[in-house]
Amino acid sequence: MTDLAIAANGLRKSYGDKTVLDGVDLAVPEGTIFSLLGPNGAGKTTAVKILSTLVTADAGDLRVGGHDLAADPQAVRASIGVTGQFSAVDGLITGEENMWLMADLHHLSRTEGRRVAAELLERFDLAQAAKKPASTYSGGMKRRLDIAMTLVGAPRIIFLDEPTTGLDPRSRHTMWQIIRELVTDGVTVFLTTQYLEEADELADRIAVLNGGRIAAEGTSEELKRIVPGGHVRLRFTDPAAYRDAATALPASTGDDAALALQIPSDGSQRALRTVLDRLDAAGVEADELTVHTPDLDDVFFALTGGAAVPAQTDPLKETVR
Repeated sequence: MTDLAIAANGLRKSYGDKTVLDGVDLAVPEGTIFSLLGPNGAGKTTAVKILSTLVTADAGDLRVGGHDLAADPQAVRASIGVTGQFSAVDGLITGEENMWLMADLHHLSRTEGRRVAAELLERFDLAQAAKKPASTYSGGMKRRLDIAMTLVGAPRIIFLDEPTTGLDPRSRHTMWQIIRELVTDGVTVFLTTQYLEEADELADRIAVLNGGRIAAEGTSEELKRIVPGGHVRLRFTDPAAYRDAATALPASTGDDAALALQIPSDGSQRALRTVLDRLDAAGVEADELTVHTPDLDDVFFALTGGAAVPAQTDPLKETVR
């Protein structure tokens, strides 16, 4: 069984009479990307601040890097890195000097600090700009420098709080590649983001936080199955085959002009096999088959109040767990 890099049970946090986190449970395996989604004010940044020892939780059994957050916060700090929403880069000094400063904070020797800084600047394609003031860097360069600074201490767990906010598409894709490479090296990434495509592209597992609680958790594909609207579309060129398929699939909706059928489906292999088995039994073969599933936008809006969610106590009880 894979060890957990982050484990939270019953995480609670309130500010005055406002409950921000209301019994949140999280389990993040080592060497994976876990993404926490949610609308503004949902508590994503508060969760990051608590798990990275910047804020104290009101309640909860919390372990990060195998260390108890309450009993040994210093050990937690030694195993993590944090890149917040706002850049920690000092624009008055060079990129290289920013890296040296981080090396000093991690108590690296001068020789070791210079070596680590040079390697990371090269890795993040910042070597040519290393001796320029960080204030002259583009947004994407500052974000790369931010993460490079986070890696000076060789953390095994990294918290990235909305790391690509404000970046252009090219810089965002560059950042995605950097994040993937970190995980390839065995690093665990806890990612908060408001870009649903980002979570879809990167995360091994996704949790949707709403109203201080986890509304749903699963892989991207698992989450997409909890929202209605998925279907299989079959298209035919032979009208007779189209009619036979409609008879074999009574739950389908037909488009006579396009000779196409649409069958409600959750997009699972089992549902698709049922459709194909019925076609085989009827001796019919479709000329074109496409599977349509809701995307994460649909999931997000459904779980955070933008659309109706199927009525059930736990939307993932049957489809995910």
